This record gives sequence, structure tokens and C-alpha cells, in this order.
Amino acid sequence: MMKKKVTAVFDIGKTNKKFFLFDKDFKEVHKEYISFDEVLDEDGHPTENITELHNWLKEVFDRILKAEEFNVKAINFSTYGASFVHLDENGKLLTPLYNYTKEINSKIADQFYKEYGNDDELIRTSGSSRSSGLLNSGLQLYWLKHTKPELFKKIKYSLHLPQYLSFVFSGIALSEYTSIGCHTSLWNYETKDYQDWVYKEGIHKILPPIVSTETSLNINYNGKRIKIGVGIHDSSSALLPYVRSVKKPFILVSTGTWSIALNPFIDNPLTKDDVNSDCINYMRINAKPVKSSRLFLGNEYKIQVKKLTKKFGVDKDYHKTVAFNYDVYFEIIKEFHYAFKWESFFHHKMPEKTKYYYNNFEHSYHHLMIELVQLQVESIKKISKTQEIDRLYVDGGFTDNDLYIKLLSHYFRGMKLLTTKASLGSALGAAIAISDSKLNSKFLKKNYALKKHVPFIVSS
Repeated sequence: MMKKKVTAVFDIGKTNKKFFLFDKDFKEVHKEYISFDEVLDEDGHPTENITELHNWLKEVFDRILKAEEFNVKAINFSTYGASFVHLDENGKLLTPLYNYTKEINSKIADQFYKEYGNDDELIRTSGSSRSSGLLNSGLQLYWLKHTKPELFKKIKYSLHLPQYLSFVFSGIALSEYTSIGCHTSLWNYETKDYQDWVYKEGIHKILPPIVSTETSLNINYNGKRIKIGVGIHDSSSALLPYVRSVKKPFILVSTGTWSIALNPFIDNPLTKDDVNSDCINYMRINAKPVKSSRLFLGNEYKIQVKKLTKKFGVDKDYHKTVAFNYDVYFEIIKEFHYAFKWESFFHHKMPEKTKYYYNNFEHSYHHLMIELVQLQVESIKKISKTQEIDRLYVDGGFTDNDLYIKLLSHYFRGMKLLTTKASLGSALGAAIAISDSKLNSKFLKKNYALKKHVPFIVSS
């Protein structure tokens, strides 16, 4: 039997760790999922079990290499960002994989911004919002240097998580653009180099050489010649199939716990207005900026639906069955009042306390979705206000929400709204990144179940 030639991808999320095999047409031919219990770092903060992850990577890949039906030609890695792995001169782990949710001593963050970022130029040129914790991975390096100097001196290399996974298989330490440029405070989009503070602090000495995200290393692994990618940040990876197959300008809204609006058709760093609007940058694989805005939409949806479910005594999954009802929508907007106090973020229009104007779940749920979609509209407009863009792609969990899609289509009725079932998301992008194949305009339709939506008609 002839073995099927495949590309392997490890796609590592905060909760689920996934492994995929793709054929030459990027069709999924094998997948595995696993999750690990978190461990605690030295401060008692939960974080990734990096040792267990490392062992699982090796076990899965070594097993697949021996499989009768597959011939693995290449492997790449996609992971969440803002996460560093610190190695000593022997390639051994020096610290836990600190969680990007970890807050640090506020004095250290204040000291950093006082010295390097009080004029907001750092925020503007790096495309990274101000942080009091490790969500900006550059701040982690500053924190380690100033609070654990003896440990910091032992660091040979600090690798972002995608590049560490590559290192596990190649033994070669490298950096690449999408991890460096995604809300890290490390990169300067104007000078196209590290920020000045990186050099002043000597941080550059522990950051390996930068290579293109499309770089691959031809390595003899367990007696087999394999092309090993250098890894890619998951948000940049999820964007890649769209950028490669769609020629007209578009915005992608990737929905889930976070709803991230991405505009890859920007050539300039952020402006002061962008900073004031809380925009940030992600990075394309060619080091160009992707203007972005984030909204903790899925998290807030989960919180508010749980409250509505309890208040009206319905089944916990009942919200999934509620379809858009035009009469209910029209009744609500006729005398519209803001009703929900958000817990995941602040908005100037929200009341001090949630008010329930209706005595049934359906009306209250419609009201919730109207307000959430209005926030989504604001988020999208932040990154597109100076451009003529007539295409809006939406992928992720909210593509199954009838109210979200119909309302978004209504508010952006001058744009073409298309949804995709990008369940493979960043994994597919990682496979494409190290492939020589060209994608055509039919790729999304064939692989992503592309669907066009027509706005509902407002009766007079």
C-alpha cells in the first residue's frame, strides 16, 4: 500500500491540544485532541504543564512516523501567543511557562512604562496596549531581568511558544515575525526592528535570530528527512488562508471567547487615534502590521446567558435554539434602552445595574444580542474607518448564532458578509505557511463552507 504524503501540525490552544495531518490539498486526514491539567508556578498561578506537553508532542509524532498509512513530509506548529519558554545553554527549561493572565508586581510595570512608555509612543509604534501583566510578553523579559536577575543571567534563549515547539524537534533556536509582532511591546513597526528598550536592557542577546515564518529546516529526525517549520502565532495563522486566497480588501472577525477583528490591509503603524481607540497590531507572515481590535465577546455572552437562563428557568442550552424574530427585534428597537451591565469590560453606555425589561427569555435574549452586536460593530469600525472595505468574513463560534449573523449583516448592509466554518483555523494556516502550493479564489468555498448572508429588510 502506498503511503499518503501528509503535513503534520500541532495546534496548541490554552485548553485543547490538537494534532492534525493534512494531505496535499489541505484536507484533514487525521486528528487527535488532548487536554492537560494546569500546574502552578512558584507564585501559585495556574499555567501550562510544559513538561507533559513536551512528552505528548514527542509521543504522538514518533507514533505517526511509524504508521503504515502516512508518509510525513513536513511538520509545523501553531500556538497561542504572549508566552515565552526560557532555556539554559544546554536547552533545558529554566522556568515554568508563565501564563499570560499572570499579573506582576505593579511597581515593575510602572517602572517599565515610566522609563520607556509614558509618552505612549511605545504603545503606538509597537501596536501593544499598556499592560500590568504578562499579556505583553516583552514585559515578561523585563520582569525576569529586574526581579530574578540570577535566573535571567542563565538564559541562553527565550523562545515564544511556537518556536519552542519547533526547537523540540529541530534543536535549532529561532525567532519569527508573527510571534514577535503580536502585542509583545518588542517590535517597532516604524523602524522594522526591535524597540530601543530591548537593546538598552540587553534583551536582544537572548532572542534568537529572526527568520521568515515560511522558513523550514530540512532535518534528519529519527532517521527520516523531514521539513520542520519554525511555528506561527495562532491569530496570524488563522488569517493566512484568507490573505492567500482573497485578493480584494476584507476584514476578518474571528469569534470565540475573544472576538478579534483583523484588518490586514494596513501599511502604516498605529496612529494616536488608533491608540486612543484601544487598537493593537498583530503581524502577517511578511512582517506587515494587521490592525486589530479585541472584544471579550464570547466570555461576556457566556456570563449574561447564564444569568438569563437562571432568571427565566429555561434549559442551559435553550439559547442555542432561539432564532432571529423580526417582530421581536422591531419591538425592542422602537423604544430602545441599554439594559446590560457588562462584567468583562466597561462601556460608557452601559447602566449601573442590569435591567430586565421583558418577562420572557426570547425578548431578553434578543435585547442582549442587539447590544453585543452593537459593540461588535464599534470594534470593527475602529479598524476600518479610513478605508473602503466591502467584504466582511466571520469565522468561529458565533457563525452558528442566528441573531449575531442577522444583526451584523443588518448593521453592515453596505458590505458583503460571508461566514466560514473554519474549525481547523490556525492549524490549516500553519500547514499552508510551509507549503509551496498556491491557493486560488475557490479555496475558502471548497475548504471552509463559505456562506453569503443577505440583510433582513426593514419594513416601513
